[in-house]
Amino acid sequence: MSENIVASDSFEAYLISHPFLGKPENLYNPMNYIMQLGGKRMRPKLLLLAYQSVNGHPGKDVYQLALSIEAFHNFSLLHDDIMDNAPIRRGKKTVHEEWNTATAILAGDNLLIQCYDLILKTSLPNKPELLNEFSIMATQVCEGQQMDMNLPTQEHITDEEYLQMIRLKTAVLPACALKMGALAANASMDRADVFYDFGLNLGMAFQLQDDFLDTFGSSEETGKQEGGDIIENKRTLLFLHAMRTLTGSDKEELLHWFNEKPDNPSNKIDRVRTLFKQAQSDQFLMNLKADFEMHALANIDIACENSSNKAHVLALFDLLKTRKA
Repeated sequence: MSENIVASDSFEAYLISHPFLGKPENLYNPMNYIMQLGGKRMRPKLLLLAYQSVNGHPGKDVYQLALSIEAFHNFSLLHDDIMDNAPIRRGKKTVHEEWNTATAILAGDNLLIQCYDLILKTSLPNKPELLNEFSIMATQVCEGQQMDMNLPTQEHITDEEYLQMIRLKTAVLPACALKMGALAANASMDRADVFYDFGLNLGMAFQLQDDFLDTFGSSEETGKQEGGDIIENKRTLLFLHAMRTLTGSDKEELLHWFNEKPDNPSNKIDRVRTLFKQAQSDQFLMNLKADFEMHALANIDIACENSSNKAHVLALFDLLKTRKA
């Protein structure tokens, strides 16, 4: 097995061996609970792969940097689950369900603080630059989350507004992970920006796939509540496209369902899925996802000069393209 594969795959072992410790335990236990629920670990793996593509095998400081990225991702999920009132994350109870909302908020806050602490405690010479990139990303994620929360009260939403929301809420994090990995390896800013562009397009494709799975995936596959976006009346691109495409009673029915929250949502989920497919909104979404994937691939040759490193990035890219969860 190559050194590159070992480095990216060993992140899980590093995470488990570096839990967050402190008192009171009912603050730190929820933090470790969400961190160890599993997941693809896409963002820290991207950081490690970017570092490897520039400067070989990563050491302790780079793994610590990767852990800060994963901690930030889980901080955002923890608070996102509270805002969405989501009962399940990765097939398990969400933190606010397992403990309570107040504890979940504090655990999320402390996770964010630990992210900065992890970066500060590295011995990397360009820590100020890395902290700046991290802070810009963290601010953008919060801006994207607020945009997402604003959508239900907006009278009109354009595709461009929705895409800007997911760019900030989701795509800037993998982009930042790749750029930080490259910068930690002393890449030039031009090359680090190519890594960033790759991650931004990958993140956009990732979120569009997430929107598809949230609507059409099964809870057994996704580990989330089935039809969660439909239940919460989220006006994703699927909804926006269907509203432009459907006419007459079909359009009226879709609008009706997105103004209702029935106690038993199964019929609502079935009908909305049918209407989305009737409008071919699922195909519209997949075509747009393919466009972002194409733009992501265009950056790989420049970012990954070594063919072996390129192969590992492509392997992760293919895995994310076809994911079911």
